[in-house]
Formats: sequence, structure tokens, C-alpha cells
Amino acid sequence: MKINITGKNFNTYQKLEDDIEKKLDKLGKYFSDDISAKVVLSQERGKDKIEITINAKGAVFRAEEVAPDVHEGIDRAVDKLASQMAKFKGKLQKRYNDNKALKFEVLPEVEEVVEEVEVVKTKKIQLEPMNMEEAILQMEMLQHDFFVYLDMETNSVNVVYSRKNGDYGVIVTEE
Repeated sequence: MKINITGKNFNTYQKLEDDIEKKLDKLGKYFSDDISAKVVLSQERGKDKIEITINAKGAVFRAEEVAPDVHEGIDRAVDKLASQMAKFKGKLQKRYNDNKALKFEVLPEVEEVVEEVEVVKTKKIQLEPMNMEEAILQMEMLQHDFFVYLDMETNSVNVVYSRKNGDYGVIVTEE
């Protein structure tokens, strides 16, 4: 596994990078060698924020943790990734059965029975052409976490969403 460690307003040091690589190597047994992991360390309100993204040729695993200690955050993020992999093993195996990057036989079986997802409500919406600022206003007025709209400049369906830190994000669709 290739591991890329970066710090945003965070000074990394060799021992920390070695610890991160050692902990991620535990997850390495679930993947082939040509997998890449990206670790971003940053400071957020006096606490350490750890973001780990593993790209396994189509299957993306991501964990984000905020902790008072960077080592505690790394442990929790790695545990979260391992439980994600175990929990979604069956679904991943169906979808990525021919993906040689994932080693499904090594993933642990999860004890709990994962129930099938049931759609309990379907909502139809009329897409109105608007710009991003109008979409954010609509989302806030509806008190939703996201809002789907037709971008009047690009004529594409986009999604604006509210992030945990209070900022906004936009998902732009492509053809």
C-alpha cells in the first residue's frame, strides 16, 4: 500500500508518519499492493483532525476523526475503516467481484446481520434553473442538509450541501 501523508497547518514528524504507516499496514492485508492511501492531518479548534482515504480501484473507503490526541484519532479512524470494510463486505463483493485490488477472503465476517435497505419514501422534485447562491438560500429556507438544483450557467444537475464546519459544498455532475 502506498501511503501519502500530508499536514495542513500541522507539522508531521518521522515517528508519527511511521506510526501511521504501521497502523495502516494492518489494513493492507485486505488489499493488493497497488492501493493508495491518503492521510491528511490538520488542526481544528485545538483538536487534531485525521482524514484517511483509501482508493481501491473503484471502491473508496474514507474515515474522518477529530480527537484531542493525534494518535487516538488515528486509532479510531483505522478502526472505523476496518469496520466499514467488514460491514460492507457482502455488498462490495457483489459489486466488485472482479476487482483484484480487494481481497474479500481476508475481510473478517461481521457478527451482526446487515438488513436490506428499504426505501420508505420517494419524493419527486421539479428542477428549477438557479445559481448556487439561490440554491443555498432555498436549502436554508427548507432547513435541509442538501438541495438538488439545475445550474442555470452549466445546465447540469448539481447538489449543494451543508458541511459539518458550517461551510457549503457542491457536487457537480458530468456527462
